[in-house]
Amino acid sequence: MPSTSKLLRGGTVLTHDADDHVHPIKADILIQGNIISKIEKGIIPPEGAEVIDCTDKILSPGFVDTHHHLWQTLLKGRHANHLLLDYMPTGNFTSSLHSPADIFWGQLGGAMECLDVGTTTVVDFAHINYSPEHTIAATIASGIRSVFCYCPTPRIDSWNPLVMNHDLLAGWVMSSLERLAAASPFGDGRIELGFAFDGFFLPKETVISLFQKVKALGIRVITTHVVRGVVFGQDSIPELLKSYGLLDSSILFAHFSNPSPNCAKLLLESNSHASCTPSTELQMAMGYPVAFDPALRIQRNCSLGADCHSNNSASLVSEMRLLLQNARAVFNQPFVDAGNVPRKVNRTAEEAFNLGTINGARAIGMHDKIGSLAVGKYADILVFDALSSSMVCAAQHDPVAALVLHSSPADLEMVMVGGEVRKRDWMLEAVDVGKGEWAGREGMVGWREVARELVGRREELERKVSGLDFGEAERAAIREFGVEVGRIVEGVVGSS
Repeated sequence: MPSTSKLLRGGTVLTHDADDHVHPIKADILIQGNIISKIEKGIIPPEGAEVIDCTDKILSPGFVDTHHHLWQTLLKGRHANHLLLDYMPTGNFTSSLHSPADIFWGQLGGAMECLDVGTTTVVDFAHINYSPEHTIAATIASGIRSVFCYCPTPRIDSWNPLVMNHDLLAGWVMSSLERLAAASPFGDGRIELGFAFDGFFLPKETVISLFQKVKALGIRVITTHVVRGVVFGQDSIPELLKSYGLLDSSILFAHFSNPSPNCAKLLLESNSHASCTPSTELQMAMGYPVAFDPALRIQRNCSLGADCHSNNSASLVSEMRLLLQNARAVFNQPFVDAGNVPRKVNRTAEEAFNLGTINGARAIGMHDKIGSLAVGKYADILVFDALSSSMVCAAQHDPVAALVLHSSPADLEMVMVGGEVRKRDWMLEAVDVGKGEWAGREGMVGWREVARELVGRREELERKVSGLDFGEAERAAIREFGVEVGRIVEGVVGSS
């Protein structure tokens, strides 16, 4: 029987201490099965172990993305100049136009992009729920670790005119959830069932009963969008959950935008968590990203997500960098306006790095298994080239700064999930799409084949949407969400 051991020899290993400070050490990492069994110098490999030379490499924990809609690959590129009200009809609502095979390939493409950029664990807010078997099959095939958060979702009954079906909890929805719970976990334990929910307009008794049902099914992670503002309203979901007796550490708030001081207090008291997605939040007028908001002081309960890879890269390094530099700019500007200069820089690269690693693991209750490199944890490991044109000298001076401020996916040489190599020599490994039941084809497929399948399906989706009136769809969305039209304005005092 072949050995399942691997030895990563001679790298710079990024380890965390009890206070979340990162210490780069020169060491080997021994992986046995899917677990890190040793981190020390001079490890003698077991007989038959694969030895991987990591000289001039940085070994990092895999990134943990706590808010992402993996199915949206076919929509990539269309939201570059969109706000939230543009995104809803042209992106989110088009889930109703995806065939089950579209869902499979879109999900596979999204998961593989995550792996390519270093995300080894993702919280998948799956608001495309009518064929979860296709979604899960694709996630299994990709090799990623995931909390698959099944979401009761309003669907489109008609496009012209736009008519939404608000029967979130139809019989088939809950029976699907029960069926998935009975089969969970999936993919040799890599994929855990979670739950996503935004239907707080439903009666109190319905919501409480639903959450009790979800907990009874053994689901540990429940996630919901919280974007207080004009589009989604001013209701306080944390306060609502508290009043229902449902606010606890299982709750993961996506965005947590514009919270009141009491909401921030409730987040910390309940040990619930927030996933900050800087690219979409900054672009789509959702509010200032909360993770580094000095007025809230909730950073320890915050993590990072890419949100929509239809809008921006799936790279969590990009989110770390954007969040960090935006927070610094906001902090610096009052000094500049007053003709002064700050004494010290605001926030650190290490703080940003932790949001995408150990903080993400804590957000989903997996900090004892992922989020840092330590003996006994899963071997979810990234290997960065420390001698690339972008990393050289930075990697030798400060490896964490090199990752956060200098690296790109081109520097990521290898990705492991549970000791299995998913990216090697800068290239994604081929994936097994099974017996064709879900994918429409069989066997191993490389990334180029996946990409060609995606391009063809994108073209077919474009034909489906070509006759739709997205202007009318947006107006209908405004009515559906109860948005005050007078609040949608061209400018305010101080804007340009």
